[in-house]
Amino acid sequence: MTYEQAITQTPLVLVEFYASWCPHCQRMMPIVEQVKELLTGTASVAQYDIDKNAKEADANKIESIPTFIIYKDGKEQWRHSGEIEGDALVAKVQSFA
Repeated sequence: MTYEQAITQTPLVLVEFYASWCPHCQRMMPIVEQVKELLTGTASVAQYDIDKNAKEADANKIESIPTFIIYKDGKEQWRHSGEIEGDALVAKVQSFA
């Protein structure tokens, strides 16, 4: 699946750019798994390892990780870099539903 397909597969998509070696990303991993479950039926979640998806990271001007981007109907609506509480992330995604 291309990035373009990922951000348009459902009306609402949460994208996370991360790296396996990043301590902040590692702390976010279990939180993102919970967020995925909580958003089932509301939004899809796509995760991109910047080391394996450098082209997508560059195209989206990812300068720090983790970076979360919310897309609605394929258009970027919100972006956050760094750790974030799971509840806050779910609430932000739901605010675009």
